[in-house]
Amino acid sequence: MVKADWSIYEEDYWAINSVLEDLLKSSNSGSGLLIDRTGQLITNVGTPPDFDVVAFASLCAADFEANNQLAQLIGEKDFSTLYHQGIDQSMYLARIARDVILVVLFDKSTTLGLVRLRVKRAVEELSAIVERLFEKLEYRNEEYDRSVVDEEFTDGIESEIDKLFAD
Repeated sequence: MVKADWSIYEEDYWAINSVLEDLLKSSNSGSGLLIDRTGQLITNVGTPPDFDVVAFASLCAADFEANNQLAQLIGEKDFSTLYHQGIDQSMYLARIARDVILVVLFDKSTTLGLVRLRVKRAVEELSAIVERLFEKLEYRNEEYDRSVVDEEFTDGIESEIDKLFAD
């Protein structure tokens, strides 16, 4: 499960941004965003949008979740991609590993087919990076858990405190 407060290491940040920059260049797209399923913006590359990117990320996550509910209603597990076409601007959303969502914003100077093709490759690369990141975070959390005071010690402290304040 993706948490809204997870961390990202610098080398992973640059690896993610590199993949996104390559995606935008090869697909002739304007902006690429990586968000988690809670709507937290992880990174944004390309031409900065003329709107509140944080609010947009939250709406994209909600859109993805709403479409997953629709998928289940028709008997699908989920929809791994979404596409919204406008007159001038369009967006393509794809699920990455661990419920991270890639959002690509593009205009009519490119085609959906090209974006889809390039996103497919980027999803594979980003999935590997995100999985490695989560492995690092889980390892770090396991180390932290081992350093936490054990239950027996905690019970002993509570018992001593109770004795101090007993009538």
